[in-house]
Amino acid sequence: MTKKNFEGADQESLDLLKKMEERGIESSYDRYDAQQPQCGYGKIGLCCRHCQMGPCNVDPFGRGPKRGVCGADANTIAARHFVRYVAAGTAAHSDHGRSVAELLIATARGEAKGYRITDVNKLHEVAKVFDVSTEGRKTNEIAEEVGEMALAEFGKAYGTQKFANKAPEARIKLWEKLNITPRAIDREVTESMHRTGMGTDQDYKNLIMQACRTSMADGWGGAMIATELQDILFGTPKPTRGTANLNVIKEDEVNILVHGHEPQMSEMVAVAASDPELIKEAEAVGAKGISIAGICCTANEMLLRHGIPLAGHMKMQEMAIATGAVEVIAVDIQCVMQGDEEVARAFHTKLITTSPKAKIDGTEHIEINDENAYEKGKEVVRIAIQNFPKRDKTKVFIPKGKKSDVVVGFTHETIKYMLGGKFRASYRPLNDNIMNGRIRGVVGVVGCTSSILWPDQLPYMELVNDLIANDILVVQTGCAAAECAREGMMVPEHMEVAGPGLREVCEAVGMPPVLHAGSCVDNSRILIACSEMVKEGGLGNDISELPVAGVCLDWMHEKALAIGQYFVTSGVYTLFGTKSMVAGAPDVDKFLSEGLEELVGGKWSFTPDLKEMGTLIKDHIEKKRDALGINEKKERKLYDMEDRRALAVD
Repeated sequence: MTKKNFEGADQESLDLLKKMEERGIESSYDRYDAQQPQCGYGKIGLCCRHCQMGPCNVDPFGRGPKRGVCGADANTIAARHFVRYVAAGTAAHSDHGRSVAELLIATARGEAKGYRITDVNKLHEVAKVFDVSTEGRKTNEIAEEVGEMALAEFGKAYGTQKFANKAPEARIKLWEKLNITPRAIDREVTESMHRTGMGTDQDYKNLIMQACRTSMADGWGGAMIATELQDILFGTPKPTRGTANLNVIKEDEVNILVHGHEPQMSEMVAVAASDPELIKEAEAVGAKGISIAGICCTANEMLLRHGIPLAGHMKMQEMAIATGAVEVIAVDIQCVMQGDEEVARAFHTKLITTSPKAKIDGTEHIEINDENAYEKGKEVVRIAIQNFPKRDKTKVFIPKGKKSDVVVGFTHETIKYMLGGKFRASYRPLNDNIMNGRIRGVVGVVGCTSSILWPDQLPYMELVNDLIANDILVVQTGCAAAECAREGMMVPEHMEVAGPGLREVCEAVGMPPVLHAGSCVDNSRILIACSEMVKEGGLGNDISELPVAGVCLDWMHEKALAIGQYFVTSGVYTLFGTKSMVAGAPDVDKFLSEGLEELVGGKWSFTPDLKEMGTLIKDHIEKKRDALGINEKKERKLYDMEDRRALAVD
């Protein structure tokens, strides 16, 4: 651990990193340092390895080659990289959605022991999207057909994504005009890989438009399928209290961490951990119970639906193991670091992989599928219990810092209910308060955490506090949400930081000024919320007219780029807190930051300067408010009887 700038650092993380250093255990921060200096060509999108004539580097300063061996210039090379990032991110989210669709079908057929249809109302709502009849039919019969229809979205030969019809009418027509409405999800990913191969698409604008369509196969396709079907299976989240931080790990209990993204595994491990027989087995080896906690987006899923504690975000997985008190860390897909195996080996911890898509050399593999999930979940728990007596108490170090309370579960449905109640659920109060200026706008602060920012994600907290202080409502998902949750920002008590207008609205409704909406696939909830705001009226006819923005300060995974691109293509101004990944190709960079706005109404901005980012967001929101005419002060008029008689009554 060579970095020494600890100013304002998260003390719990630092303490564990120092313990790791003392024991000679390498962390992701050490590996990041060892990689310096990283490839400058790669960072700005100018290193091409798409054929065996390469790798080719294009020199942006004019001192070296201007083209690759095949003649590809900087614009083509950078645009191809961008499209492949988006395609990879779309594939990751969408394959998650495919797994959930398969689970829904297996559950409906009675083939998936331990799972059940939890939210029947949501099932009926989704059935409408897929034109599935519900009248007089049994729940499982409806669920099976919904699952089959969802599965068809991945490879259908004709047509476009069904969920894209949930967008405002003006947005749907714009996508049709530009020919970028997403078709079959797998087709968009495959076509992106084809186009970016040697000798195919060599027009950077054409490539970026394919990135638009591919990203929407994620946001309005695979990711939305994952979110909606998970709600059907596991329940649509409602406001729930929980706790977050590393010290949710218990010193006197069997500790199991669940990490990854698909809730199938974690749900069954959590169910198994409550089995009375297994609890007795834990007590028999000297433990006071069995504790489950989450890492990364699995943590968000479990926290939202069950109040199961959140131990940390992605880059805290090594630190959580390094507490020395974790018996098992069970992982499935995405954002799992191979370095976890080395850290686990330094303690008694067993790292168990559970997905056939994601094995790690040197670890134990227990495959969990739809049919055996409950029994295999019990096997994972039993391994943890048997491992408890092997814990070396001299190596245990659980930070004694704050354990933050959180209130989570602010989905699209929850917000409608909180604003209007059961019988008048509506976005009307939100729209009205944006129009009257109590709330200036809404910003989604979402995305990753990585080992580039050191030593913790303080910029997220600083930016979010700046936004809510300026009466901007913040909605969060993913690891960004986990970071702010750990800092105690997702409770009504955090209202003291909010501006007077936002505070008045939140206090009236009873919600925090920072809303936790879910995991990274749940950014689709934000798309639906934006669409509902448009349909409610008073804030324009399209998402691009809303005073909203999207932010990711520290993107790490290709999924984040796919999310950013589908927000832009949906009409949202989107900012990333890094330098542009296509900075070496000024024409492509300009097209992303200016040209796309003329076509789709949304655009990109890239800046690592936090103050500049805050200014850009606030200026953008005020610009949208000006365009809507809601910043104009209207003279108050007192009506006399003649005025009242003149009012039209519908």
